[in-house]
Amino acid sequence: MKPILLQGHERSITQIKYNREGDLLFSVAKDTVTNVWYSVNGERLGTYNGHTGAVWCVDCDWDTKNVLTGSADNSCRLWDCETDDNQPYLSVPCSDHKITSAVWGPLGEFVIAGHENGEINQFSAKSGEVLKKAKEHSRQINDIQPSVDLTIFISASKDNTAKLFDSTSLDHIKTFKTERPVNSAAISPIMDHVVMGGGQEAMEVTTTSTRIGKFEARFFHAAYEEEFGRVKGHFGPINCVAFHPDGKSYSSGGEDGYVRIHYFDPQYFDFELEA
Repeated sequence: MKPILLQGHERSITQIKYNREGDLLFSVAKDTVTNVWYSVNGERLGTYNGHTGAVWCVDCDWDTKNVLTGSADNSCRLWDCETDDNQPYLSVPCSDHKITSAVWGPLGEFVIAGHENGEINQFSAKSGEVLKKAKEHSRQINDIQPSVDLTIFISASKDNTAKLFDSTSLDHIKTFKTERPVNSAAISPIMDHVVMGGGQEAMEVTTTSTRIGKFEARFFHAAYEEEFGRVKGHFGPINCVAFHPDGKSYSSGGEDGYVRIHYFDPQYFDFELEA
């Protein structure tokens, strides 16, 4: 099936995020705009305007009442919020190594954070103290995404790998290896699959040919750590990937400024990797 191409940004995409039901897809980029789309047909529902710098990250809450964005203008903005209290209830100082990605752990008891030195830390949501540490990556963590039940998460790193970890113990479970830095990785909610996106550093892209197909989303079997498929399309590195909550499609956002929604063919769901 042909992918749905979302054209709503003038600069490279930094993050894409589905809401819990999966009917909406949020996208942010280096161009200050936050877009929200209908995931079923790629129609743009609206924009959130207000940031004055690149928008690095976006997320929405459980019932899609509030959308939170974080920007290079040194502000986080909470959109459509019913309260006016936008003050954080806990700030965790982190002077050692910059945090590059963070997600909630199960039950909201701790936050899992990835750092630019490749370390992964668990911070208590009550006290802010470091509960556990893991150092399996040798270079910066670019992205962390949890599984649908939050029991495991996948980390994407500049060291050319993505790795699966147990959320509670931080035990390292699996490693998926590529030849290029991994910018983003996501876990399928229904299959034993992970999808990874990457490419070179943005500054190195101009020195290579950007012919179509150079930049592919790559699919690995979560148990066997084997690559079994690739999807072409972006004209630059893939900066972010996300599975739809129903597992029947996924989206990717690229340095080329496009978001692409891909629906899986029927044979994808029957595919069995031969051990």
